[in-house]
Parts: sequence; C-alpha cells; structure tokens
Amino acid sequence: MAADLSQIVKAYDVRGVVPDQWDESLAGLFGAAFAEVTGAAAIVVGHDMRPSSPGLSRAFALGAAARGVDVTEIGLCSTDQLYYASGALNLPGAMFTASHNPAQYNGIKMCRAGAAPVGQDTGLTQIRELAERWLESGAPAPAAEPGTLTTRETLDDYAAHLRSLVDLTGIRPLKVVVDAGNGMGGHTVPSVFAGLPLTLVPMYFELDGTFPNHEANPLDPANLVDLQKRVPAEGADLGIAFDGDADRCFVVDENGDPVSPSAITALVAARELARNGGVGTVIHNLITSRTVPEVVKENGGTPVRTRVGHSFIKAEMARAGAIFGGEHSAHYYFKDFWNADTGMLAALHVLAALGGQDGALSALVAQYDRYAGSGEINSTVADQAGRLAAIRAAYEGRPGITLDDLDGLTVSAADWWFNVRPSNTEPLLRLNAEAKDEATMTKVRDEALAIIRG
Repeated sequence: MAADLSQIVKAYDVRGVVPDQWDESLAGLFGAAFAEVTGAAAIVVGHDMRPSSPGLSRAFALGAAARGVDVTEIGLCSTDQLYYASGALNLPGAMFTASHNPAQYNGIKMCRAGAAPVGQDTGLTQIRELAERWLESGAPAPAAEPGTLTTRETLDDYAAHLRSLVDLTGIRPLKVVVDAGNGMGGHTVPSVFAGLPLTLVPMYFELDGTFPNHEANPLDPANLVDLQKRVPAEGADLGIAFDGDADRCFVVDENGDPVSPSAITALVAARELARNGGVGTVIHNLITSRTVPEVVKENGGTPVRTRVGHSFIKAEMARAGAIFGGEHSAHYYFKDFWNADTGMLAALHVLAALGGQDGALSALVAQYDRYAGSGEINSTVADQAGRLAAIRAAYEGRPGITLDDLDGLTVSAADWWFNVRPSNTEPLLRLNAEAKDEATMTKVRDEALAIIRG
C-alpha cells in the first residue's frame, strides 16, 4: 500500500500526534526532503518546549546533513525567533512546534531563506511526496560529504532586532501581566522586555510542553480567564497572552476585558503608517473588522483584503510591498520582519502606544473597535457546498446586498456583513458576522446560522 502523509501534512505545515502519526525516523525523511526541495547548502533549525521536540528537531537536522547540508541548530526558540534566524542568516528554516495544539502533538513550520513561506503550493507538496516515496523505498543514499551540525544562540540578537523596530525609550512606566501558558513566551519575554520601563508580572513562564495550567491557545476564551483575573488584581495597565510557540499575542485591557485582534491590527497599522510617512499598503484578511480598512484609509494607507491563512497573507505582503498585515486570529506580519508574523513585535507596539499617552488601554483601543462582532462560530455540516448554495440563494438578488467568493462566501450590506468558510480539514462551516450594533449583529448572525444548520 502506498504511503500517505496527507493526514499530517497540512496546507501550511506538518502536524500530528507523536509517535502515533509520526516520529523521529519520519522527521529524518522530512529533513532530507526539505534539503532536496530547497536546494540549500545550509539551513537553520529550532524547536519549542514539547517533550518530543528536541529529538524530532535533531532527527530532521541529521536527515538534512546526510544530504550534504550544513545545519545551524538554534535550540529552544519561539517561531518568530526561528523566522528571525532565517531572515538574519538568509537561510531556509524549520521550526518544531505544534503551536497551540495539545501536548501529544508536534509539527514543523518551514520557510525558505528570508523567512519566505513554505506551504502547499510553495514546496510542501513536493516535500510530502518525497517523504512518501522514501517511506516505501527507503531513505536516499547519503551525500558523499555530509553536512555539519553547529549550534548558535540567537535570543539576544532577536530581542535587540525587535526593540530596534519600536521606540520604547520615552514611554511612561507600565505594569504588564504576561501569561506565557508554559510556552515559548516564557523563554523570549524576559530578553525582549529587558531594560524597558516595565514592571513584568509573569504567569506560567516555566517551559512545560505538557501544559499543566491551561492550553496555550488564547483564541479559546477559557484560556484567558486566569490572565483576565490577574490584571485587575495586580492593578496592571494591561495583560498579554502568548500561544505555545509565542508567534501570536492576545491583549486584555486594565479591566481584564479582551481587546479584539482587529483593534490591535488597526492600532498597529496606524503606527506603522505613521512610521512610513502616512504611506503604505496594509493587508487584512476578510474576517477582520471593517474598522481595519477604515483606519488604514484615515491614516493615508491603502488596505488590501485577502483570504484567511498565513501563506496567503505573506504572499500578498510580498506582492504588494505591504508594510504590515493582520489577521483576526492574532497573527501580525511586518515588512521589517521579512514579511513574517511576530506577536512579540505587535505587543511592543501596544506597549509603545499605551506608554506614549496618559490614558488607559480601554480608552485608547475604543477608537479602533467600532462595530459589534460575533467571533468565529463553527457548525458541523455534512454538505458544506449545499449549505453555502442555500445561503447564496437566500441573499442573492436582495436590494443593497453584495456577495463575493474570495474565501467561502461573504454577504455584505451597508451596515453589516458575514462570511461563511468551509474548514480545510473538518466537516465544519465557520461563520463570522459584524454589524453597526449588537442588535443588528445578533439578527444577522442568527439568520445565517439558521440556514447553515437548517
């Protein structure tokens, strides 16, 4: 029977349960395939704090080295620290992490030199096909001259680079609670925040890939509860939560209320436009708030709407020469960071904006949070295409309504919109709705859900 890795090789990365779905021997084949597809003479490899990560990362490195590729191992790092190394060293990179997934999972996020994405259409399919072939026929013959393995420390350089992109020297002193969720934020935050006028209250900074306190997935409201309680209890100015590989950041205000990632996108967009003389393109995916393109235009920029997913955003960042991009999932992309996503840099922008004025965070972000949103609502649907067709039939031809198919189906009116997209991996339809006020949003949301679940 032919080897089939489609269950673990996703649209943007490799991800699966260890050792049930993949192990170190397969990691070695992925390393060899990565070497072959990139054609690189040298690569950089890093890993998170999961128990399986060091072994998988080393097996990948050995697989690449056996193909004659020199490997720089940077050890424990966040995903954006690996992107930093790929950009600064101009080498293809591989990061071993399963981000916010539970402890039994692990994965690989890969990039070309300069942190350019490797996804389904940019090399990942070829990597999968090579690994499948070698699973059947055996590993390829080693190169006549194997590559070397060397270690390199990049944390201090990564921290210095981020601090060079945001001026925090003149901010007022701030008290910030950071929930690292036992993930890589516990490794990177102390270095990045060192020397800044911040009182840091750390939560769950101990690196522990079994996640003893809560899942390192701040997109799930249940995992923000501890931070939301701690911020007002400490009298802190704000709270920041990172996911497991610390490439996404979530913000709560002084009252412990979550700040919408769309509001953070708008705030950072305004700051990046100001830094670029009020000129520049800003990318936003189609489920971010309408606030984002409004703020971009108000600050002299050009908003560009794109599909959901980091490979689409990174590709559009490069194509448009964009200065910044944001997703409602709290991924933030910067031209000055090789178009890659870094939650840490977004967090520094929030600290700079808050510390550069006297008001509270809730007041600061209110101008960037103008609409009522539903959040993402998932519905299990057997016939995704049939339900999308039913929505189209219900709204097509209504006066004042427009439909578009950029990613799933978006239905828009003057004072509301909703998007319905199928999951790539599960029998789900994902609904996001937004309107001028809560009552309108609730009506639009419930009408769409009735059709989806009808």
